Amino acid sequence: MSLATMTTQGSAASNLKSSQLAAVTSMLALSATNNNDDAPSSNPYNYNKSSSSGSVNNNSNPWKILIYDKHTRAIISPLLSVSQLRSQGVTLHLLLNSDREPIPDVPAVYFVQPTQENLSAIARDCSRHLYQRAHLHFSTRMERPVMEEFARLVVNTGGLDNIASVHDQFVEFACLENRLFSLNVPQSYVLYNNPGATEVDMEAAMNGIAGGLFSVVATLGSVPVIRCPRGGAPEMVARKLNRLITEHPTLIRSKDGRHQSHHRPVLVIMDRNMDLITPVQHASTYQALIDDVLEHKANRVEFNVKPDASEDSGTRRRGRAPPVVRKKFDIDPDVDPFYSRHKFNPFPEAIESNGAELQDVTAKEQQIRSKTGGGKDQDLAAVGGAGADSAELATAVESLPILLERKKKLEVHTSILQAAMNEVAARDVPQFYELEISLATGTYKNDAAKAKKDVMELVSDSTKGNVNDKVRLVIVYALSNGVGNSSDIDEVAQAMKESLETKGSTVGGADGGGAATEGAGGATHGTLTKEDRAHLDVGLHAIDYLKKLRSMNMIATMSDVMQTEVSASGGAGSSDMLSSFMARATNQATGFLAKASDKLGTMLGKIHKHRATIVVENICEMRPNTEDDDYLYLDPRVKGDVDVATLRNATRAPVREAIAFMIGGGCYGEYQNLQMVADERRNVTYGCTEIVDPCTFLNHLAKLA
Repeated sequence: MSLATMTTQGSAASNLKSSQLAAVTSMLALSATNNNDDAPSSNPYNYNKSSSSGSVNNNSNPWKILIYDKHTRAIISPLLSVSQLRSQGVTLHLLLNSDREPIPDVPAVYFVQPTQENLSAIARDCSRHLYQRAHLHFSTRMERPVMEEFARLVVNTGGLDNIASVHDQFVEFACLENRLFSLNVPQSYVLYNNPGATEVDMEAAMNGIAGGLFSVVATLGSVPVIRCPRGGAPEMVARKLNRLITEHPTLIRSKDGRHQSHHRPVLVIMDRNMDLITPVQHASTYQALIDDVLEHKANRVEFNVKPDASEDSGTRRRGRAPPVVRKKFDIDPDVDPFYSRHKFNPFPEAIESNGAELQDVTAKEQQIRSKTGGGKDQDLAAVGGAGADSAELATAVESLPILLERKKKLEVHTSILQAAMNEVAARDVPQFYELEISLATGTYKNDAAKAKKDVMELVSDSTKGNVNDKVRLVIVYALSNGVGNSSDIDEVAQAMKESLETKGSTVGGADGGGAATEGAGGATHGTLTKEDRAHLDVGLHAIDYLKKLRSMNMIATMSDVMQTEVSASGGAGSSDMLSSFMARATNQATGFLAKASDKLGTMLGKIHKHRATIVVENICEMRPNTEDDDYLYLDPRVKGDVDVATLRNATRAPVREAIAFMIGGGCYGEYQNLQMVADERRNVTYGCTEIVDPCTFLNHLAKLA
C-alpha cells in the first residue's frame, strides 16, 4: 500500500483547498496510480501531483465511475462540481451503499473511509466483478490489522484479481474555502462532553480528531508548532497529533522549500468550552447571517420563496394554497467575486454593494446593446451596424457574455440577500444583536437591573424574534458576567416561557435549520405551535445545562471572552456611516435597500474580538503573560515539551501562517472574527470538528442537560 498524500503545493495554510483538490484530481487520474512508487519525487509522500484546473487528458485519464460514502461525498462536493467531475472523466458517481448495476467494461475509483462496513461492501463488489477494475482510495490511513482482515476477505471471496491498486489519501477533512476546513464529526460537542461516555469512546473520538488534523498537516506538507491549553481534550489531541507526525519521518525530513524551519505554521488547538457564546449569538456579517437565518451547508444555500402577489391571488381564486418555490444556490467563496469581497462585511454593506454593482452592470449592458443596435434577445454577433466602428463593436460583443455572467451571479446574491433580509426584518434580528453585544462587552456591568429589564422586555415581546432568537438572548445573558445571578437567570427564562405559552410567537422560522420562507408567518397570537413548543423545550434544557456549568465554574463568562476593537466604522464614525448609508438608500431605485437601512442600522458599528481571536493573536504576537506563556508548546521536530520561558531569551521568527482549530464545533462568526489577526504578512486558517449553525448548537447543549 502506498501513501498518497499531497504536500508542498503552494503556500501552506492559504492553499489548503488547492492542495486537497490536487490530491483528489490526481486520485481520479487512473494513470497516476500506475506510476513507479520508487521513482524520485520532490513530494515527500511520493504523491504524483495533478493539475487542479479541471482539464483532462483523455489518453491518460479514461472514463470511470466514482464510488463514495456519505463522508467522502462531503469532502468532494466543495471541491468539484458535477461538470468538473465530468471533465475528470467521471461519468457516474454513486453512493457505496446504494443499489448499483454491473458495468463490467468501465473501471471504478472507490473513495471511502476504511470502515468495516465499507470494506465488506467493496469485497462484495470485487467478488461480483461489478466493474472492470477497482482502484481503492481511503480517506485516511487503514490500520494494519484492518488491512490484513480486508485482504483475507477479498481472497476468500475471489475478488483479488479485480483490485488494481490500494492507496491511503490522508484527506480526512472537508475544505470549504482556502482558509476554512471541517472534520465533519457529527455532534462533536456532545461527543466529548457527555458524562456517560466511556474511556474507549473518548479515546476513539480523540484519535479521530487527531487523525483528521494529521490529514491537514500531511496535505500541507509542513510540520507545524502545536499550541494548546493544558489538560482536557485539546492536550489529548495535541499529543496524539504530535506522535502521529513524529511517527512519519518522511514528513519530518521534508525540506519544505516554502516553509523552512523559521517560518513554520503554528497550530492552535482550542476547546469550545472556552467560549460558548459565539456559536449562539446573532451575527451581523453577510456569510454568518446566511448560515444563521437560511439553510446553509457545504457552500449551498437553500430557502423557500412564496409567489408574487399576482400569482398568489390567482391561485387563491382557484381554491388552492399558493405554491412555495424552493431555491438552491451553490456559492463558492473562492470563485464568486462578490461573495469573496463581501462575505465578511456587515450585512447592510453587502446589500448596498449588491445594488450598486447590479446597477453598474445593467448600465454597461444597455450601453453595449445600444452600440450594437441589438435588442435584448438579438444575436449581437450578427449585427454589422452601418457606421459603427468595427473594432469597437467586436470588443463590445466579446465583453457582453462576461458582463452577463457577472450580472447572473449578482442576481443570485440579490435573491439570497432578499431571503435573508426577510428573515432579519421579520424577526428584528438587529435588536437581538445589539442587546447581545451590549451584554457581551460589559455595557451593563454597572447596571444589572437595567440589563435584566431590557432582556425581559425583548424576550416577552411576541412580535420580536422567534423562539430560538429569545433562547439565544437568554443564554447570552446567562453567560454575561456581573449582570445577573442564578435567580435572575431563572426569572428571565421563566418570563420568556410564560410569554410564549400565553401569547405565542407571531414570528415563524424557528426550525433550527434556517429554512426560511419569504413572508412566512408564525403562530396565531395566543398560541404556541407544536414545533415552537419543541424548540422552547430544547432551549430551556440548553439554559439549564449552561447554568450548571456556570455554577461549577467550568466555562468562561462573556467579559472574559470578548474584547472591543474599534473599527473604522465604529465609535463616533459609526453614526456618520449609518447616516451616509441611509442617505444613499433613499436615492436607490429599489425599496429593498431602503428597507434594509431602516432595519439594519444597528449592525454598523464596533468590532468585538472573540476569545479565539484574542488567544491566536496573543500567540502569534508572542505577548508575555498571556496564552503564549501558558499554552503547551509541542514541536514534532523536538523530543519532549518545549519550555516557552527559555524561548523568551531567544529571537523567535514571526508567525506567517496560523491555523486555529476548535474542538466541539465552530461557526462562521468565529471564522470571520479570526480574520482580524490576518494581514498582508500573516494568513489565518480556521478549522473545527464540525461547523454548526446556532440552532443546531442549541440542540447539542440540550442533549447534555
